[in-house]
Amino acid sequence: MTLSLSATLATAVPALAQSPTATLPTTVVTATRVEQPLSDLVADVSILDRDTIERSGAVGVADLLARVPGVEFARNGGPGSSTSVFVRGAESRFTAIYIDGVRVDSQSTGGAVWEQIPLSQIDRIEVLRGPAAAVYGSDAMAGVIQLFTKKGETGFAPFVGVGVGTHGTYRAEAGLSGAQDQWDYSLGLSRERSRGFNSRPVAGQNPDLDGYDRTSANARIGLKLDARHRLEATVLSSRLESQYDSGLANDDRNFHRLNTVGVSWVARWSDRYNTRLQVSESNSDYITRPNYYETRTTLRNYLFQNEWRLDLHTVTAALERREDDLHNPATAFAADLRRDRSQDALALGWGFRSGIHTVQANLRHDDDSEFGGQSTGSLAYGLAFAPGWRATASAGTAFRAPTLYQRFSEYGVATLRPESSRNVELGLRYEQGGSHVGVVAYRSRVKDLINFAGAGPCVSPFGCYANTARAAYEGVTLTGGTRLGDWGLQASLDLQDPRDLNTGRRLARRAREHATFSADWRVAGWLLGGELLLSGDRFDNAANTIRLKGYGVVNLSASTPIGRDWTLQARVDNLGDKDYMLANTYATAGRTFYVGLKWAPK
Repeated sequence: MTLSLSATLATAVPALAQSPTATLPTTVVTATRVEQPLSDLVADVSILDRDTIERSGAVGVADLLARVPGVEFARNGGPGSSTSVFVRGAESRFTAIYIDGVRVDSQSTGGAVWEQIPLSQIDRIEVLRGPAAAVYGSDAMAGVIQLFTKKGETGFAPFVGVGVGTHGTYRAEAGLSGAQDQWDYSLGLSRERSRGFNSRPVAGQNPDLDGYDRTSANARIGLKLDARHRLEATVLSSRLESQYDSGLANDDRNFHRLNTVGVSWVARWSDRYNTRLQVSESNSDYITRPNYYETRTTLRNYLFQNEWRLDLHTVTAALERREDDLHNPATAFAADLRRDRSQDALALGWGFRSGIHTVQANLRHDDDSEFGGQSTGSLAYGLAFAPGWRATASAGTAFRAPTLYQRFSEYGVATLRPESSRNVELGLRYEQGGSHVGVVAYRSRVKDLINFAGAGPCVSPFGCYANTARAAYEGVTLTGGTRLGDWGLQASLDLQDPRDLNTGRRLARRAREHATFSADWRVAGWLLGGELLLSGDRFDNAANTIRLKGYGVVNLSASTPIGRDWTLQARVDNLGDKDYMLANTYATAGRTFYVGLKWAPK
């Protein structure tokens, strides 16, 4: 493997450079919803561990995911502002999000409210690119992102961290984890605050600083009843207040609340058969003031999953029920909206691995209380045709049910159809020693795409939601990396064409090409890192008349242990003070500095 090739491609599994001591998890759960060895996967997955998250210096989950192959994001201003994440160029609402197995979504905007999720409480992230509705049901049209909080391990491990940075930013965090006898536990608490910057420096908008203030906490407690049975409970809570501009006179503020709770029982009835029973709930609230608007989404999930391992075969069967509830209290412009619905599902899966062959097939049927049934399926095949080499091919269907707001608000149309897609994917990967390369080509066709259209059957004179569009998401992701002694090199390149098939225009806020290049170097007790984030130009609107120029951003990082239990971390982001926009009229942070100190007894 030549250095020149490794420097231009990044691996399809690790998304960022890994230190020599960092070890990727040996199993993942996102691809099929059951644990699988990483080497058995046919799907396109990236894994981010806690070391990678901390070294990234990212202030939010979306900022971190922008370093992952196949992912880009847009945001209306600084941290805490409205954020979209595009997996393979698809709509933000087409990616299903889970926190410790708890589904997170908004029945108002559609998709997770990304700014609500506190990165400080996240220990590991699994990113599945490609449709997974045959496993997860509605919403998983472009992929699935699972975020996990820390699980306690043997012993007692406390930590405390503090840091300060540009724009009056400070962070403080503390936590503890451990395991003893049958119990394991993990607790975390963090506080972040920043005065921010003027995120909308245009005429007619308030020239004040647009900062944010977040407090978040999580708890994860497990009880091993015996060698075959385990109970676990997880809780996460986040409170975010952020400023934004919608005029000259007001001090406009967002107020976000996110709560998740899950309880699960995992039972291993025999060496071949085990089950998982989980009950979970998430609450996503969003309020604006002084211009009052409020929306509250509650999701409840009930999952009973069965898994049989029979020599070369793995068979799964799951019963799942999802209940959605939306409440938008009345405002001066809209009446009180309170609606709910449910979806009941049966999901079946079959996996086969023998020698050089791997097969994965899934079928699922969802029955919605409002619009009836929807069936999805997927089939994937992997061939390890030479040492270190593996070719994969897959095809699948997916769908997303309209949100309750899209159907029943003043802009809603009750007869909206689900958005649906057909997808195909081809992949080739090589991994040998410390080097790895990969290429994945994909094509997705979406019909009945829901857009905000002109006047229609809804009560609003400003327009209605409608199934007006078709879309295509096509592209190639090149990935690879290598480690040469104390040096680690990673990179990725995405070439994509997300477009509206009705108009032929590119979909808003998505680039045709984006890339990441990163390197780390261990020298004299320091871990030094650098990364280059590149993006082509984008259009801010569906008409493709407002162009956002491309950009390149350089970030630098350094960390070193101080004594036995202390670690010093420092970062410079946007080293060149690049002036660019992710959304029209909204600024991004210029050059920023951050330094932090963490105590974690060994």
